[in-house]
Amino acid sequence: MSAPAARSAPAVVEVRDLVVRHGAATALDRVSLRVAPGEMVALIGPNGAGKSTLVNTLSGIHTPASGTVSVRGRLAHVPEGRQMFGDLTVEDNLRLGAWRLPARNRRAARDTAWIYAMLPELTRLRQRRAGSLSGGEQQMVAVGRALMGRPDVIAIDELSMGLAPLVVTGLARQLSRLNEEHGTAVLLIEQNARLALDLCPRAYVLEAGLVTAAGSSAELSASPEVARAYLGDPASPRASAPRASTPHTSAPRDKARPDEAAAGEAP
Repeated sequence: MSAPAARSAPAVVEVRDLVVRHGAATALDRVSLRVAPGEMVALIGPNGAGKSTLVNTLSGIHTPASGTVSVRGRLAHVPEGRQMFGDLTVEDNLRLGAWRLPARNRRAARDTAWIYAMLPELTRLRQRRAGSLSGGEQQMVAVGRALMGRPDVIAIDELSMGLAPLVVTGLARQLSRLNEEHGTAVLLIEQNARLALDLCPRAYVLEAGLVTAAGSSAELSASPEVARAYLGDPASPRASAPRASTPHTSAPRDKARPDEAAAGEAP
């Protein structure tokens, strides 16, 4: 979806001025973000920036201290670390993804044939225990399990974590195909900024619980600050070391936020 269309379309995910605290520490500080139907959006940033806190708040795991979170439609969450039911087969893991669908539709919804058509590598693994699979195979199962819930938007926390580059390339290709063929919106939470910006047309940068930049992926890739911190710009001494990100306590700020400007939202 083009940037103008993304700004004008009703959001399937909309976060406004979200504050989340863990005890006295502020994990997210007035974060705003939106994902339009059918859009692919990346959220990048260093470890500890608050990316997982954000997606866990979307899923209802964390409670906001203030701000609003709106999800219009079904949200599926692929958690960091995949979290397989290791003693169950691939087939059983996939079917569990449909458990929240209405009872009258559940039998038909548990038909996994379309998942194997989209992720054909899983076909030969369907009776294997999920705990015996490689990391890349488990990530495919986690994505397939999320898709069994027939989501309008899928939030994927660290698609590439611990996986070989060739495996990541294949998963990214399948994710793009899912978006193109089924119109499923994607929120990709990812430390691998190059992967995220190549895959998603629009992105946000989260550092220490704050959105520090937002816009089209092309604009962010051309930003010297983003390039130095996340894309390995050899001209910068920071190229291989994005700044550490820690929860903080901050006072409210009055200036316009980059995420608000990029999304075209009113204050």
